[in-house]
Order: sequence, then structure tokens, then C-alpha cells
Amino acid sequence: MAVKGRYCYDYPRPAVTVDAVVFYISDTGNIEVLLIRRSNPPFEGAWAFPGGFVDENETVEQAVQRETAEETGVVHDGFELFGVYSKPDRDPRHRTITVVFMSLLGFKPQPLAGDDAARAAWFGIDALPEMAFDHRDILEDVLASFHEE
Repeated sequence: MAVKGRYCYDYPRPAVTVDAVVFYISDTGNIEVLLIRRSNPPFEGAWAFPGGFVDENETVEQAVQRETAEETGVVHDGFELFGVYSKPDRDPRHRTITVVFMSLLGFKPQPLAGDDAARAAWFGIDALPEMAFDHRDILEDVLASFHEE
């Protein structure tokens, strides 16, 4: 039943988000990942992948491009689907399922924090800061997939 632009259901509905795991490999072979520092709870001040909630009238592919551009200033359309993460407690606010995309850039753009990101920066994978949600686990899964190829 719709109530003035809001949906009401008898059963709870999970939220859908996207996360972008964006890599750059330097000339010396160092792998870097693009992260944003969260400016809002939960995990305020912790680092995370660029990402966020999927809007009502967009695809997850559109959402990952939009969120990456909004939070880092990096405009990119070469994302590949990596996987879906759905542990019921992965977000302390409510039930959230994330669709994870990855990309390897052939250049290293200077990120510019925007939207709800306090900062945006590149980090070497051997010098990572504290990460929000289950993003460290996701990063480990993505890196492990490189060894499988």
C-alpha cells in the first residue's frame, strides 16, 4: 500500500547498496585501492569503498558509477560485477545487501571528496587504514580472486 510517496509492506525489505573496489597498479607494481573517509555514522571517520544506496529508478551499474563520481570525483564506466555480500548484520543500521563492483584503472586520477565523503585517497594494499562495514573482508576476497585467474 502506498502512503504519500512511501511504500508500506507487511514484511521488512532489505536495502540495496553498491560498492566500488577501484585499483591502480603503479609502474613499480604496487597495488593501490581508492577509499573514502566516511563523514557520517555508522563508522564515521573510518575508510570505506566509494558506494551507497541504489536509487529507486536506477540500475546497480548506474548506481556504482554515480556513487563513485559523487564521492571521489572519479568518473568511470568500466566496472565489472564482483559479487554480492548479504550477511544480515553487515550494516548496523538495518538489513543491507551490497552489490560489489571492481575496476582496474590504467591511470591514477586525483580523487576529490564529495557528497558524504570527508576525504578520498589512494592506499597501498599493504598500508590500509581501519575500514568500515565488511570492506576489509571484501577487499581480501577481491585480491584472492586475482590469484585464482
